[in-house]
Amino acid sequence: MTVAEIFRTPIFLAPMAGVTDAPFRILVRELIDGDARKNLLMFTEMVSAAGVWFRNEKTLAMLQTVEAERPAAIQLFGSDPTICAAAAAYVEQLGTAAVIDFNSGCPAPKIFKNGEGCALMKNPPLLEKILSAIRNAVTLPVSVKLRLGVDSQHINAAECAKRAESAGVDFITIHGRTREQFYSGAADWDAIAAVKSAVKIPVIANGDVRDFDSLDDILTTTRADGVMIGRAAQGNPWIINRLLKYFLTGERLEPPTLDERADIMRRHLQKVIAFKGESVAVREMRAHCAWYTKGLTGGATLRNLFNRAETADDFLSIIAKI
Repeated sequence: MTVAEIFRTPIFLAPMAGVTDAPFRILVRELIDGDARKNLLMFTEMVSAAGVWFRNEKTLAMLQTVEAERPAAIQLFGSDPTICAAAAAYVEQLGTAAVIDFNSGCPAPKIFKNGEGCALMKNPPLLEKILSAIRNAVTLPVSVKLRLGVDSQHINAAECAKRAESAGVDFITIHGRTREQFYSGAADWDAIAAVKSAVKIPVIANGDVRDFDSLDDILTTTRADGVMIGRAAQGNPWIINRLLKYFLTGERLEPPTLDERADIMRRHLQKVIAFKGESVAVREMRAHCAWYTKGLTGGATLRNLFNRAETADDFLSIIAKI
C-alpha cells in the first residue's frame, strides 16, 4: 500500500488499547460504504517491540491481523532502536501489515515511566535513531504518532516531526495535547498547524473531532492531510463512515436509527465472542454497551442491566429493549 493510496481515504480510527481490537476494527470496516471499505487503513492497538523481540505469545497474537480488517498498520512501541527495528522487520515478514506505525505519544504512566511512548519526546535524538532504525529495517511505509510534547513548557512536536522526516518516516499523526494533559482541555489545533508547516510529509491531525463541523474546522485550521478519530468512536463505530463520506462527497449521513444501533451492538457482541469466547466478550462488552447507550432515553437503566449481564443471551435480551 502506497502513501498516496493511504490518503485516498484520510479519516482514520485511532488505535486505543482495550477499545479498537480486531472485532471493533472489523465492525468499523463493515460499516464503511462503497470502495472506501477496501482501502481504509486500520491501526492496531499498540504492540510491545520487546514482546515481539522475546517472542511473547500474547504479543505475537496481537500481530495476527485477519483479512477482514486489512489493510492494517501495526503500531509498535519501545525505546531500544535495535529491538524496535527487529520487531518491525518481524512484522513485515509476517506479510499481514500494510504500514509500520511507531507510538511516541502514549501518555499512560506505565509506558511513560519505562521511557516509551510520549517519554521519547524528551529525547528527540533517540526518537530519531529509533525511527531511522525502523526505516532501514523495512520496506513498508513507516509512520509515527506524536503529541505536542511532554508538557506546556516543552512543546517540541515540530522538532520531533522534523527528525521523523529526516529519519525517513512517510507520515505523522499529531494529537493536539501534551502528555501532561492526557485528554483534558481542548486540543490545540494551531499547534498541529505549526507541525504541518514544519514538514513536507503528510500529517494526520488528531483531537476533538466529533462531527461534521469539527471536521471542517480542524482541516481548515491545521491544513492537515488527514484526520484521526479516537474517543468519539467509542460506542459510535459508524462515525468513521459518516465523516469519511462527508469528506469525500459532502453528504451528511444521518446517524443510525435505534433499530440499526441495536443491530450493530449485536454484531459487535458476536464478533467479540468469535475472537475471544463468551466469558471475555461479556466482560468487555459491558464497557462498549455503556458507550453505545450514552445519551439514549433510559440509558442509565440499560447500563445497569448490562453491568449485571452474565451471558451473551443476557446481552441480547437487554439489546432488544433499545
